[in-house]
Amino acid sequence: MPLKIFCRLLGLVLCSNALIVYFASHSIRTVVVTTLACSLLLQLAYFASVLFLIWRSSCASRAGQRAAHSGRCKEVGYQPSDDDEVRNESSDVPRLVSMGDRVPGSGVADGLVAALSGMGPG
Repeated sequence: MPLKIFCRLLGLVLCSNALIVYFASHSIRTVVVTTLACSLLLQLAYFASVLFLIWRSSCASRAGQRAAHSGRCKEVGYQPSDDDEVRNESSDVPRLVSMGDRVPGSGVADGLVAALSGMGPG
């Protein structure tokens, strides 16, 4: 909205407020107080709307950056990690076997355990 139109609307609202209050109360003091209060309220509303527009544009730009980043990741073949996801990586790590442990189904491990224990295979 251009500044000229904004100033006209602001003046129209304040003058109409002053006229309505004057015809209702017939007091100049009440007119001045309510007009100043109305002016302050309008300025607060304007400031809040500017803050809201800034917040909304920053959210939109962050969403656009995420979408662009996601598109680049798909081109390269990289899947970005999700910070909220908790991963259990213990299944990816091989289990260490001590010398005395028997690993069922492993012929090499059975042979090593038998050789180290002095029995020998077969």
